Amino acid sequence: MDAERVMRQLEAVGWHCVHDSEDPKGEICVINTCGFIGDAKEESINMILQMAERKKKGKLRKLIVMGCLSERYRAELEAELPEVDSYYGKFDFEGMVGELTERPTPSLKGRERCSSFERHLTTPKHYAYLKISEGCNRMCSYCAIPLITGRHTSRPMEEILEEVRWLVSQGVKELNVIAQDLSSYGLDLRGDGLRVTGDGKHLLPELIDEIAQVPGVEWIRLHYAYPTDFPEALLDVMAKHKNVCKYLDIALQHCTDHMLELMRRHITQAEQDALIRKIREKVPGICIRTTLLVGHPGETEEDFEALKEWVKEMRFERMGCFAYSDEEGTYANKHYKDDIPQEVKDARAADLMAIQQEISGTLMSQFVGKTERVIIDRIEGEYAIGRTQYDSPEVDCEVLIRVSGKRLPVIGAFYDVRITKAEEFDLYGEIVRNATLSE
Repeated sequence: MDAERVMRQLEAVGWHCVHDSEDPKGEICVINTCGFIGDAKEESINMILQMAERKKKGKLRKLIVMGCLSERYRAELEAELPEVDSYYGKFDFEGMVGELTERPTPSLKGRERCSSFERHLTTPKHYAYLKISEGCNRMCSYCAIPLITGRHTSRPMEEILEEVRWLVSQGVKELNVIAQDLSSYGLDLRGDGLRVTGDGKHLLPELIDEIAQVPGVEWIRLHYAYPTDFPEALLDVMAKHKNVCKYLDIALQHCTDHMLELMRRHITQAEQDALIRKIREKVPGICIRTTLLVGHPGETEEDFEALKEWVKEMRFERMGCFAYSDEEGTYANKHYKDDIPQEVKDARAADLMAIQQEISGTLMSQFVGKTERVIIDRIEGEYAIGRTQYDSPEVDCEVLIRVSGKRLPVIGAFYDVRITKAEEFDLYGEIVRNATLSE
């Protein structure tokens, strides 16, 4: 979304911007980087080197780097990669507009036409991501996010609602609400949603309740809740509104008290299990998506075996698994020894995902014969590809609908789809024929 805001501001002062072009022809390249884990950092560096080579060949006039990597490692990058003309971090990137217009700030006229939250949407026009806060105070042992983003800062509620109304005016129907820590939204705000000193009140339930009442918002999906001090009133809001998807992305990371303590998660297995049961009780049929971390320093074979049994017991509808990456500056990096071999980490992750694949296959088969509301994302060959409310874009399952002839589903429209077949991570279906199709 940072890149989308930069694109919008540049367009407001006359630039033409293209996102992720496979065959870049522009005179200026802006790379938005990630500095969270090793693989993401490596990918960012490789892209910088690739574009630096284009600049050497005269195919680029200017190369600019922004985002998490340069926020955290700006001095090192400036020393190692002098081919880059300018570096911006996560919070000062708007200065790029002034640099590229060759004056301190963009023109007043441009500012008047472009609110701070307006963006050039790089997603399909029917859905968008909505960030409600930045940063995290949790300080989990393995996580570099607080080192990059700083302390948790909630956006004022009215500003978020203004952005929601603007997104709807652009044709957005589905909002994927995101934050590094959804659960803490509002703890640094007054009860009226304005940032002052904070009164310690969870405002996420109130915010989602307000968003759900904005005309034109068809789906709201929640990403990256934290289990400790979870705002349970949110569950009542989810049960109340039909346009709040029965979907919650809540990273749990592990299950044994031993590992939860080493990871500094500030929760016990009993408390975590009780929360999962309450979520499922208060929002029947909810899809819980979680992420687990294996190979963290101190994880024993007994811990891992307990984790496998726990995954079988919990039967999460969606699950991802990552192998521990030793990130410099984190608590684990400073206080633990990364002594679990990489091949053991990778094997544990593969074992968990094999268990999840079997669970997912069983759960997905239960959709066969049912009719689900599906939004269409794209047409590929002989299939229209969409998602149910239980699936987030790019990371979750899809519904494949065979199409033929000239009457095709409309991208961004909702259809009732009868599910005819299920695989471990995808569904197949047919549109109920009273739905409207394009000519």
